[in-house]
Amino acid sequence: MGRYFYKIVLLITLVASTVFAQTEINASIQTDKEALTQELNDKKNIKIAEYLKLLNEIEDEILDERVWTKSYSTYLTALDVKQNLIELKKRIKYLKRYQKKADSKEELDSLLAKEEILESQSAQLKDNYSVPFYELITPPAIEKQPEVTNPFDIFKGISYIKKINADFESYMRHIKELKNLIYLLRKEAAIYEEIEKIDENADKLLRKEIIQKLERFENALETMVVTTDVYKKRIEVIEVNVNKDMEAQIYKLMFIGILISIVFVLFFLLKMVVKKYFTDSERYYMANKAINFSNYFLIIVIIFFNYIENVSYFVTILGFASAGIAIAMKDWFMSILGWLVIVFGGSIHVGDRIRVDMDGKEFVGDVMDISSLRMTILEDVTLTSIMYNRRAGRIIFIPNNFIFTKMIANYTHSSLKTVWDGIYITVTFDSNHKKAMHIAKEITRKYSKGYTDITRKQLNKLRSEYSLKNTNVEPRIFSFIEPNGISIDAWYLTNAYATLTLRSTISIEIVSAFNKEDDITIAYPTQNLHIQREKKTPPFDPTEVA
Repeated sequence: MGRYFYKIVLLITLVASTVFAQTEINASIQTDKEALTQELNDKKNIKIAEYLKLLNEIEDEILDERVWTKSYSTYLTALDVKQNLIELKKRIKYLKRYQKKADSKEELDSLLAKEEILESQSAQLKDNYSVPFYELITPPAIEKQPEVTNPFDIFKGISYIKKINADFESYMRHIKELKNLIYLLRKEAAIYEEIEKIDENADKLLRKEIIQKLERFENALETMVVTTDVYKKRIEVIEVNVNKDMEAQIYKLMFIGILISIVFVLFFLLKMVVKKYFTDSERYYMANKAINFSNYFLIIVIIFFNYIENVSYFVTILGFASAGIAIAMKDWFMSILGWLVIVFGGSIHVGDRIRVDMDGKEFVGDVMDISSLRMTILEDVTLTSIMYNRRAGRIIFIPNNFIFTKMIANYTHSSLKTVWDGIYITVTFDSNHKKAMHIAKEITRKYSKGYTDITRKQLNKLRSEYSLKNTNVEPRIFSFIEPNGISIDAWYLTNAYATLTLRSTISIEIVSAFNKEDDITIAYPTQNLHIQREKKTPPFDPTEVA
């Protein structure tokens, strides 16, 4: 009995110890489980915190893409405005149809004012309703291709190519930014998906919004990629056409440059020939000026006919216009024609001494320049300036058309540099006038001998160009009967540029020679005064009568 009791106690003790041990084990397991759960929760929270930190960094990067985020925000705003406007119109329609109370009328007025504001906003955002990012996905408009028809248009073409390339680069930069934004959004969506896996209570709407946004951005990217191919091909075609036109103009410009260079070389050689065979500086000056004019005129003609598209049409227009221009600018055209006559006719050269009769006055001077419109002369001290003008040293401009209408005398035409000048002196009737004529002739022959010899040679050269009948170059003496005596006229050849010098010398020599002769008396106006005194009559005396 005692043995069975002992066994029972032992069994109970064993069971109790077993139960106690199991209880302790269960308690230990529960403690371990709770510790493990806490550890897992801590790790989960740490992981979520890391994801949230990463999301903040991604959001900062997304904010850097302001162009696209701002455009998307505008799109959402446009949708909100549109939706609000639709609901507002429904409410207004309802109030107009069913509500008749005063408070409803106030609400209707308020809604009508709000409708006007929303309509204005809707008009501003109308391009963003159907297509998000409308302004960004639409490539820049390509302006009309410029026509490159002259060298100046080359700069226009270069500027145009730079502009369309800059627009294309800007468009490609938007694509690059969009690709980067899509990458960030995908990364953000993946992180939210990981958070949802870790935390079942995580807000799934966030990932849904990101995915929706991502789809819109991906659609925009697809549209832009397709548009880029077409846009790029259009730019390439335009760039090829513009470059082709510019290349043609460059080749034409090179051709014209070569042609002008050849013209310059030819005229340079012509100048060298003229310089070699024209020893006279005045003639060389005029020939050089004519060559320069012809050179520039030919260059203008070359450029003109290279850049006028329809020459015949232009000539027709110019023909009609030239009639009116010729009337309005008659003097100019006549001056240019006169310049051609002067230059190619050779009647007047630079350096010649000429006399021009203008408005009843005579001007004598040396030709300084002959331009296409006028001659410029420097007035010198001559007998004309002494006797008539009493002025000298002026710069006088004479229109070239005066060659057709005015009297122009050339004192130094061709190779002639001498002119005939004459002085006269009157002797009394009882003077030995033959002796006076002989003295005057000897004096003029003495002082004009050098000019006489020069003139003889010059006239011999002119025989091949002109018909010369009287080539006597010796001094000529004439006598004429005047009221107060016999006039002795002495004519001689002198330097055309210094007539007064020789005239003064010969005059003094003749007067001195005449004064030395007893039988020659220089006559000059005289006047005799006869003074007669009249006798005075004495006053009347009446006593004498008586």
